[in-house]
Amino acid sequence: MRQEQSEFSRKIARFIAETNHQDIPPEIYEHAKIAFLDWLGVAFAGKNDPLVKKLIQYADLMGGNNQGTLIGRGIKKSLSQAALINGAASHALDYDDTLMAFVGHPSVTIIPSLLALSEWKEKSGTDFLTAYIIGMEAGSAIGACAGMAHYMHGWHSTSTIGHFASAAACSRLLGLTEDQTLYALGIAGTQACGLKISFGTMCKPFHAGRSSQAGLMASMLAADGFTSAWNILEGPQGFFQVLNGEVREDVVKNMGKTWSIKNLAQKYHASCHGTHSSIEAAVNLVRCEKISIDKIKSIDIHTSQLSLDAAGKTEPKTGLEGKFSIIYCVANALLRGDTGMQAFTDEKVRNPEVQTFMQKISIKLDKNMTALGARVDIRTDSGKTYSMVTDILKDIPDLEAKKSKIKNKFIDLIKLVPESKKADEILEKVSSLEKIGNLQPFIEQL
Repeated sequence: MRQEQSEFSRKIARFIAETNHQDIPPEIYEHAKIAFLDWLGVAFAGKNDPLVKKLIQYADLMGGNNQGTLIGRGIKKSLSQAALINGAASHALDYDDTLMAFVGHPSVTIIPSLLALSEWKEKSGTDFLTAYIIGMEAGSAIGACAGMAHYMHGWHSTSTIGHFASAAACSRLLGLTEDQTLYALGIAGTQACGLKISFGTMCKPFHAGRSSQAGLMASMLAADGFTSAWNILEGPQGFFQVLNGEVREDVVKNMGKTWSIKNLAQKYHASCHGTHSSIEAAVNLVRCEKISIDKIKSIDIHTSQLSLDAAGKTEPKTGLEGKFSIIYCVANALLRGDTGMQAFTDEKVRNPEVQTFMQKISIKLDKNMTALGARVDIRTDSGKTYSMVTDILKDIPDLEAKKSKIKNKFIDLIKLVPESKKADEILEKVSSLEKIGNLQPFIEQL
């Protein structure tokens, strides 16, 4: 080993291996429980997506030990298959959380592998939550170093960064040493992949499941002495050099001090996160200024290139296309008020009233807008113009507001699973997850 060439990756590995439960403030565990409940809701709701059924059929062909529960199905597959399938299911609806530092969706890459491993190893709720928080912190640090250039170059950060986050979390849960953790990061990093050209296909949610699965594999191989590069991130022809990114010592120094999970943005609308700032600005503007919908003459939405790339569809014809259309999402929110799963059906998108209202809305690039920010200008028949700027990745609700919003979202999602009669029981268990000494029975009940 050449220590001088591996210091940056090693610092992250050291944080993963040495951070203990006592080092993490109680408030951070509350954030983690909210994130877990949110993940459960979207996993339940996405479990019957066609791509999930195909992955289960593939798992049936491959066979394997029954080790990890598939959410909402009452069956088990191998650890690896459970991480893949539950990960894909929880990203199938694109209704899961986002972290700006991650430039993507972290929980769908971390929780599935941790859940399978926790069930198999009979880990406690505190073990699970601690590993999740540490995996989130490590993943967001690497994501911040990769930066927006990584994502804009065509890499799907949920997948590429998710490989590291999953490996970090699983390594912590298994109690790997610093050296073993460094190997796990290396094994995960050399597998890191996922291209944005796959958006709109079954491969986007597959990316989430695959990164969770790969991180699990990396940590288990590292535990057995499997080797990899010691400087996977910063080394010549390493992750940052090949896939865009740079060493940022400031990011590593802040690990465990600011706790990135506090900036985790959950979705409260069942559409692409690139639509959310526009929805929030339009709805709040109408409410605050008491604007009558029938008096609106035009709506101009000014947003970032990132939002336009992700959600710039102007003529959606299907429910899925509606999820990636800022224009439809704003029209639907103002006319109906319901932005949950039921708002994104083919029938709702093609509704004549909505289609007519959409013609009043235009979207434009604002080069000054960063991340997912948006400015909405509403002009009324009287000639007055009202404006509001919102960035949902910066305007994060406080802890108590998050709890309320995610509880309501979970209940709404569970309604999509007619056979589920355990919503109240799950809510109670998750709220006191740190008190569960062995997660296996609880996970099997899911």
